[in-house]
Amino acid sequence: MEITKNTIIGDILDADFEVAPYFLEMGMHCLGCPASRGESIEEACSVHGTDPDELVAKLNEHFAKKA
Repeated sequence: MEITKNTIIGDILDADFEVAPYFLEMGMHCLGCPASRGESIEEACSVHGTDPDELVAKLNEHFAKKA
């Protein structure tokens, strides 16, 4: 799975819920909320004041290891 800033969080979590800690680290503790699952990485990072590029890199590294 290739992650971009436009990737929807729910799609990422559905692909591999093991990535949940990456979202928790950025302060996104509402992963079960339907609104958060429909947000893109960029939208969520904007709300939580974090760098979307950093999160995208972590997620892509995670998925690359699984391939």
